Amino acid sequence: MHETQPFPATPARKMQALSLPNILTYGRIAAVPAIALVFPFWGDVGRLLALFVFIAASVTDWLDGYLARAWQQQSALGRMLDPIADKLLVGIVLLLLVSDNTIGGWSLIAAIIILSREILVSGLREFLAEVHVRVPVSQLAKWKTTLQMVALGFLICGPAGDRFLPYISYTGLLLLWVSALITIYTGYDYLRAGLRHLMSEEA
Repeated sequence: MHETQPFPATPARKMQALSLPNILTYGRIAAVPAIALVFPFWGDVGRLLALFVFIAASVTDWLDGYLARAWQQQSALGRMLDPIADKLLVGIVLLLLVSDNTIGGWSLIAAIIILSREILVSGLREFLAEVHVRVPVSQLAKWKTTLQMVALGFLICGPAGDRFLPYISYTGLLLLWVSALITIYTGYDYLRAGLRHLMSEEA
């Protein structure tokens, strides 16, 4: 008895997998272990190297979506990997910053809010996709992502940047709190959509 592949690897699918937008997304995923390897070592040099990789990865977050739309190369693979890459990047960077006490004290609450929201939204997206309910990404959510990346960039630079420009770390923590508050609001959109669908089913 021969096993059949439900999704054969056709030339078209191979081309989609190797499209430039998807390659940029692969690069963003690869940036995660790269940051984890250089950040804890080599002191200020390690932080600056991690910052360089993080900025490059953050730019691809905008560029891959832009190119996919401009070149009409949007694909199911890209739609699946893009949010995964974003969450890996944000989650690992937050863990690294907490581990070396760049984020500590009350600011841990902001980091927990952001991580909790990412997990919550991932679960809600999976549930809503199963019931064919789509929640479009709002403009505020896009601004939240941008602000979050800027905050993490400041915090990665951290003490290394403070030696050249005062209050780099404090600015990063302030932006982290602002993005955490916006995160609560935007996460509520997904929660409301999920609860609305559940209540309509029970009615």
